[in-house]
Amino acid sequence: MKKTIALWAALTAVALLVTGCAAEDPATAPAPERPPRPATTAPATTPTAGDPAPGSPAAPGGAVAAAYRKWGLKPFPAPPAPPAVKPVVRRPGEPVPVISEIPTTEKIVFLTFDDGAEKDPRFVTMMDELKVPFTMFLTDSVIRADYGYFAALAAQGHGVANHTLTHPDLRTLPQEAQRREICGQQEKLARRYGTTPRLLRPPYGNWNEATRAAAGQCGIDAIVLWRESMQIQNMRYQRGDRKLHPGDIILAHFRGPSELKGRTMTEMTATMLRRIQEQGFTVARLEDYV
Repeated sequence: MKKTIALWAALTAVALLVTGCAAEDPATAPAPERPPRPATTAPATTPTAGDPAPGSPAAPGGAVAAAYRKWGLKPFPAPPAPPAVKPVVRRPGEPVPVISEIPTTEKIVFLTFDDGAEKDPRFVTMMDELKVPFTMFLTDSVIRADYGYFAALAAQGHGVANHTLTHPDLRTLPQEAQRREICGQQEKLARRYGTTPRLLRPPYGNWNEATRAAAGQCGIDAIVLWRESMQIQNMRYQRGDRKLHPGDIILAHFRGPSELKGRTMTEMTATMLRRIQEQGFTVARLEDYV
């Protein structure tokens, strides 16, 4: 009996020893608790050139994109930074330069609107919302009925430039008469809008050497012509390939339904902007280059 009890005690001790060792075996012990792994995020993407940055006003859903949709358009890519040195400069002692385009390899064009006959308030709203830069060449005889209309556009940052006092064909006038037309408008525009214009567009694009001399006397830095002119539904091109080129200056007019066969100035402008986008161009500010 005593031998049986002793044997039973020995077997119990061995069992307890084996059980304890099994509990401490790393292969069978529960794994220690690990801290939670941080959530992974997708790597940031870099927008391709010309695309609006996510969250920018021009991105889908942004304020500018919404404004463009309102006018049936897509936002333009941002133009490149202006050059550190302007490519068109009037040098002392030289005649005033005459330009139809800006020397550049960038796919940019420049918008200009002439005279000021049409004063469509929706155009002011349109250009304020679209933020597309342009230069207006104004004639006093057609803007004097409402100087304030063009003040609103100038306040948006659009350039004010000279288109003479009364819109004559300057080539038919002697130099002194041309000087009066140009200098007189310089004074009126400076008084009305606070800045003396630097650019002149001769009416009809007609000029001669007397025009250059008179313009120089009036403080003009460049005589600005054009490469394309916007008609009602399309552009009229000067080159045989009938397409835009980098640096082209585009002519449009302040015109209304009576001149545009029932279309409004905003409709004409929207069509012009679509034609520019279709050819892969964006719009830059003329005064940044000349």
